[in-house]
Amino acid sequence: MRSLDGVFRREWGPTVAALARWSGDLGVAEDAVQEACAEALRSWRRDGVPDNPGAWLMTVARNRAMDRLRRESARPGKELAAVQGDGWADDRVVHRVRDDELRMMFTCAHPALERLSQLALTLRLVSGLTVPEIARALLISETAVGQRITRAKNKVRHANIPLRVPPPELLGERVPHVLSCIYSVFTEGYWSTAGPSAIRDELCDEGVRLAGELCVLMPDDLDARALYALVLLHDSRRKARVDPAGVLVPLEEQARSRWDRARIARGVDALRRAEGASGPYLPQAVIAAAHATAPSWERTDWWTICRAYDQLLRQTDSPVVRANRALAIGFRDGPQAGLAALEKVAHDPRLARSALVPTVRADLLRRAGRHDEAVQSYREALSLNGSEPGRAFLCRRIAECGG
Repeated sequence: MRSLDGVFRREWGPTVAALARWSGDLGVAEDAVQEACAEALRSWRRDGVPDNPGAWLMTVARNRAMDRLRRESARPGKELAAVQGDGWADDRVVHRVRDDELRMMFTCAHPALERLSQLALTLRLVSGLTVPEIARALLISETAVGQRITRAKNKVRHANIPLRVPPPELLGERVPHVLSCIYSVFTEGYWSTAGPSAIRDELCDEGVRLAGELCVLMPDDLDARALYALVLLHDSRRKARVDPAGVLVPLEEQARSRWDRARIARGVDALRRAEGASGPYLPQAVIAAAHATAPSWERTDWWTICRAYDQLLRQTDSPVVRANRALAIGFRDGPQAGLAALEKVAHDPRLARSALVPTVRADLLRRAGRHDEAVQSYREALSLNGSEPGRAFLCRRIAECGG
């Protein structure tokens, strides 16, 4: 089951995006791929996984979509035109975007959709994240996520929002959303919020690839380059983040010899080229570079990291940023200073469903030698953490503190 789940997650986005382009209907595309995955579960368990599972899913999903569109004969328009034709692309329109998933991202970024709805729709259709995963990523309820996705798809259909890349003069207003979605894809892979694996390699690879594709599409966009630098620098440490048993390894304990030095060099070069970017990815990339280039944990430049967090807070009043900044202050100025900074954000309602605050508090308390209090916070974090490796790591910390 786990291996099939990986295949479905890997193939979901490309298949939905290609079918949406072909049929012109997001709902038809998503439902058809869902049906194809259900059929694959039955067929592959009996006959084995085919040599090219992506092509198998695409063929079955397209047949399901075609069947549905033919049944809906009362609905005129491009859906039925797509059935009558046999081509997968409209040769009359040439886009600079070579990737269906990026095309889908720009479609979901239409200004007629609300900001959170844009992000939820993209994470569902492009990345194949489940509603619970999206809810954790956006810090909102599962019910709210489901409602936003449904409303967004209805809006795309009823407002006749075209499933294409906008003309060049309209690209700029949608780029921030596309950047946010790409980073959300990578983040869910790098810090998996649920399931048996700490890291979802297919989402990490997808995030890095899409960030690179966007730089090709918009080579002069500094924020796109900053995001590319950020994901490269984070991703350079991916192999060292878990041990052979799949257990999480904190940054200070990672074997730096396992870090990808070539990827670090590419990330640092992209960071240099992103100088002058005004968005939130530049200071985050500076933080990632400080970690990736530090010769050891003890020699990490926490002053640079804290300054980058301060810059980031001037751009966005994010409780997540404030909590992470508190941890950095704890490393720079001592655990007590970090705890004082954390207290300023600890009761932010946007973090009520997140394990971030109790995890940071527990770490600072442990480093301050207040083990009994640390155990209490680790247990609180444990109750909010949906990742099996994350829970195992918290249990390890509880045991280390004598809990």
